[in-house]
Amino acid sequence: MKRREFVTLLGGAAAWSLPLSFIWASAARGQNQPPANDPAAGPAGQTDQPGQVGQVATLQGNATVTHPHAAGAILLQAGDPVFKNDMLATGADSALGVTFDDQTTFSLSANTRILVNEFVYQPGGGANAAVFTVLVGAAAFVASEVAKTGDMKISTPIAAFGIRGTTGIVEVPQAGAAGAEPRVKLYADAGGHVGRIEVFDPRGERLGTLTQSATAFTLRPGAGGRLQAVPFQIPPQEAARDRGMLQRLSRAHAIGRRMTIERQRTRERNRTRQPGRPEQREQRLNRNQRPGGQGGPSRGQQQPRERNPRGGNRKQ
Repeated sequence: MKRREFVTLLGGAAAWSLPLSFIWASAARGQNQPPANDPAAGPAGQTDQPGQVGQVATLQGNATVTHPHAAGAILLQAGDPVFKNDMLATGADSALGVTFDDQTTFSLSANTRILVNEFVYQPGGGANAAVFTVLVGAAAFVASEVAKTGDMKISTPIAAFGIRGTTGIVEVPQAGAAGAEPRVKLYADAGGHVGRIEVFDPRGERLGTLTQSATAFTLRPGAGGRLQAVPFQIPPQEAARDRGMLQRLSRAHAIGRRMTIERQRTRERNRTRQPGRPEQREQRLNRNQRPGGQGGPSRGQQQPRERNPRGGNRKQ
C-alpha cells in the first residue's frame, strides 16, 4: 500500500471537522443523482439511477443522507439509492444497512456517520476500488468483490485499514468521550473464511495486521505521540454486543444482495433495450431472411410473374 494514498485519505477524513458547506463548496467532484421527485426513480428495492453505487437494504429508526450538492440532510427509506460522496448518518436507537454494487454491505449502529469517498466496480474489471470513512460511531461490514479483486480501504480520523476480503467492525468514539478509544475488529465471514485487516498510521506506516477471528486492535498514542495498534482482548459483554451487530449485518447483507442482483438485471435489460444497437439491427435484418440465410420476399408478398414472349403472362 502506497504511503501517499493513506496520507491523502486521512487528510480527507480530517476535513470533516470543517462545516459541511465549506467542504461541499470546496469539492471538485460532481454527482449524477437525479432529484428525489425524478420520475425515473423506481419503487423501493428496484431503484437504478445514473451514478448509483449502492442501496439502502434495511432501516430501523431514522437515518439520513447528505449529498454534496444538497443544502441539508434527507431522510432515508429502505430501497433508496446511494451515491459516491454521500454521507450516511443514523439517529439514536437506529440502525442502517447499505449494500453496494459488489455486494459489500455495511451495518451502521446508532449515532454513526460514514462517508462514501470512492466506489468503482465492474465485474471482472481490473481497477475496482472502494474507500469509506467512518467518522464516528460503530460500523460492521462484510467485504465482497472489490476487496477480493481490487483495493478496499476504510479510514477513520486517525488511522486507515486495508480490507482483504473479510468481516469486521470499526468503532470511532465521540470526540472527548472519557476512556473511549478507536478499535478495529476482525471476525470470520458467514462461511467461516477469515481474511485480514491491515492497520496504517497517518504517514502510511503499517502498525499491524489482524489475521485471526475475534481479534482486535485498539488505537492509542504511544511513545512520542506516535499512534500504536495495541492488541485488545474483547471482553465477553462486548463480544455479545458484537454478535448482535454481526447478526444485523447478516440480515442486511442477505436483503441487500437480492436487491443488488435485481438492480444488475435491470441494468442489463435496459442496455439490451437501447434502440439502434448493432445486435438489434442484425436481428431485424435476419427476420427478413429465409431459414437458409437467403433473402426472400416477406409473407404475403407476390412473386413477379415471368413475361411470355408473345405478350401474355406465363402462369407460374
